[in-house]
Amino acid sequence: MADTTVKRERGSEETNELHCEVKKTKVDDNNGGDGVGAKSQNALSGFKTSNVLSVNAREKRIVLHGKVADEDAVVILEKTPFTEDTMDQVFKGSTLKLDMKNYIYSTYQLQASPHYNEIKTTLVCPATEKHISKYKHQESFFVEETKKDYETITLPFIEDQTTFSLEWVYNILQKKAEVERIVYEDPDPDTGFILLPDFKWNQKQVDDLYLIAIVHRMNIRSLRDLTAEHLPLLVNILQKGQMTILERYSLPSSKLRVYLHYQPSYYHLHVHFTKLGYDAPGCGVERAHLLSDVIQNLQSDPQYYKNRTMYFPLREEDKLLSKFKEAGRL
Repeated sequence: MADTTVKRERGSEETNELHCEVKKTKVDDNNGGDGVGAKSQNALSGFKTSNVLSVNAREKRIVLHGKVADEDAVVILEKTPFTEDTMDQVFKGSTLKLDMKNYIYSTYQLQASPHYNEIKTTLVCPATEKHISKYKHQESFFVEETKKDYETITLPFIEDQTTFSLEWVYNILQKKAEVERIVYEDPDPDTGFILLPDFKWNQKQVDDLYLIAIVHRMNIRSLRDLTAEHLPLLVNILQKGQMTILERYSLPSSKLRVYLHYQPSYYHLHVHFTKLGYDAPGCGVERAHLLSDVIQNLQSDPQYYKNRTMYFPLREEDKLLSKFKEAGRL
């Protein structure tokens, strides 16, 4: 299962580099920009493609590996979605070239004005082997993780990832970065969180709404750490997250999908809010756990996620997958 979307890295071994990963060429301050939303010099004018890491025709996305000024780089190009408020101008200012006509059916090539042809561009530079591997199409394998497996394989793997930190997460929580992107904050140290848009969402339409709630507590890594003690935190995230989205985006809770990932992309507890109907990356049953289900499970069994067997996919070059193979569990 290829995953070429821009997301925070899984594991603290990789997250230090990720703070520099999510950059669009038009907002790169190191290339003459004045900050978020400002235009900059073309940081990709000298990009030389080495190979194509993946292509997703359905999502209109391509991921390239190459060089920028002799440094390894990954470039992600994504066609931006249509917005209803621009359609009239798109048609008025465009030209049509007929491809085929048969009875009442015809197809055309529509040439729209340049400013309607934006391509969301993400630059990862300098890119490490981890980034290149992450965006490369790879086969996935389903893993069965018992309580013992977590204690003897997964937890030691997580705790061994000490080379880098979750600095980018702490920057958000401490208001050192992305302050202008915060949609809502509950500052309570035990039950509070910060809600902000995921980088996969351009915030121009609600059809693909995608927000992330990052908790203030530093000692909860994933679903496996949750017990009944954390129910006030989880209920608070669900209720206040839904309320904020209703007030700001006019989307009721009945149109939201609220869930956690296991395995997560990074080991600091966070919750995903996406619009129901949007096929968000990672929202499938093999990885996503509805927050409402998590709350009910912990209400029924305070140690539910400490004891249960968990199932999740890992890509073929994932180091955690190697650990499960070495232990004879795959």
